[in-house]
Amino acid sequence: MKTDDLIAMLSANVEAVDHRQLPRAIAGAVVAGTVVAFATVLITLGGRADFRSLGALGFVIIKLLFAVVVSTLALVYLTRLARPGSGSRMSTALVVLPFVGIGGLAAISMVAAPAIHWQTILMGNEWLECLVSIPIIAVVPFALVVWAVRQAAPTHLGRAGALAGLVAGGLSAAGYALHCTGDSLPFVALWYSGTIVICTLAGAALGPRLLRW
Repeated sequence: MKTDDLIAMLSANVEAVDHRQLPRAIAGAVVAGTVVAFATVLITLGGRADFRSLGALGFVIIKLLFAVVVSTLALVYLTRLARPGSGSRMSTALVVLPFVGIGGLAAISMVAAPAIHWQTILMGNEWLECLVSIPIIAVVPFALVVWAVRQAAPTHLGRAGALAGLVAGGLSAAGYALHCTGDSLPFVALWYSGTIVICTLAGAALGPRLLRW
């Protein structure tokens, strides 16, 4: 067979690549992960009893907004990084902005409060539950997101794993916000940010193993 004939045969009936398949897969994993995270919190921990009060509702909204922004920014970068060969020069610095923002608001809140109350507003009554719950709740969302990313065969496995962990940590924190009564900006900045970072580090460590192809 001549080379030209071989090329013609291989190029015949080639189907166009569906560039929307990856975003759909990741979006589906995120939706499923969100449902799992929220259901896990409401079934195992229960929602806040004072959910209808304006103060409680306000802090729930703040926590949800923080977690959603974290997950959304990470998701945008993850969708780009999941494609083979992409992301070698891509900066993911914007994912830090929500943490800087909540940290700045927490610092202002701390300065405005008497020093005698600092430990209370930082630790609250649920710091240990928060520290344990968010990473555990994030396990299933992380597995779902990793499964979706594997469909695209990424090449930067550590970074992709870290972003998958960041997405899962944000989803878990959003679900946990429906239960958590730690209502202070310093508490959110320390424990929500800290546990999401734990999920991110775990994703970075597991990414090279779970995303290898």
